[in-house]
Amino acid sequence: MGQDSNESRVAVVTGGTGGLGTALIERLLRRRVRVVATYIIPEEAANFEKRFEIDDDRLALRRVDATDSTMMRELFDEIVEMWGGFHIVASLVGGWAGGRDVEETDDVRWERMLDLNLRSAIHTIGPAIPHLRKAGWGRVLVVGSRAVDESPPGQAAFNVAKAGVTALARTLASELDGSGVTANVLAPSVIDTPATRSTLPYADYVDWPTPEEIASVADFVLSEESNVMNGAIVPVYGRA
Repeated sequence: MGQDSNESRVAVVTGGTGGLGTALIERLLRRRVRVVATYIIPEEAANFEKRFEIDDDRLALRRVDATDSTMMRELFDEIVEMWGGFHIVASLVGGWAGGRDVEETDDVRWERMLDLNLRSAIHTIGPAIPHLRKAGWGRVLVVGSRAVDESPPGQAAFNVAKAGVTALARTLASELDGSGVTANVLAPSVIDTPATRSTLPYADYVDWPTPEEIASVADFVLSEESNVMNGAIVPVYGRA
């Protein structure tokens, strides 16, 4: 993709202040794509602002709950008013909770995993599609999980939620076939971030992929060069 084409592209990255989001946005900005990043946690936003220059010309930061469809629609309307539209949607909001077999998983844990992982993707992608169709070119990227194939025990709610995310994106890929808009899935296992190390303090993290390594794959999937990819599940777990 040429520089002029990149400068006309606009990306929306939900969960953009997390480890993967920050690494991806750095790459998008390097390609001169304009970016709107969403966040929920103020501390993450503060760190993000220290790393990047927030100017509402090339990079905008908004506090938006991606599980709220009304807030997402309002965000998309604001972006259309601000920059005329958008072309790339990376739905990166998510979370993990384990330690419970199916029979021990209570409603709170089910709802939490479905909210963070599946509903956030639904309420991000659904309202975005009309805008992407109108643009005539687009990329949608969601984060699934290696757990969709392997279904490890003790994390039923997470496994089910990520299976839903994967099915959502692959269904969307079929619906968008021939439109110029593609939808694909990243399938990590565990990502080497401070938050993950804190959650799993005794794990061996030597082979965990870094956010930067996964972001390099995501950046390609979101580029014009990935035209032949639609409905793909891309493994990004290395030897983890």
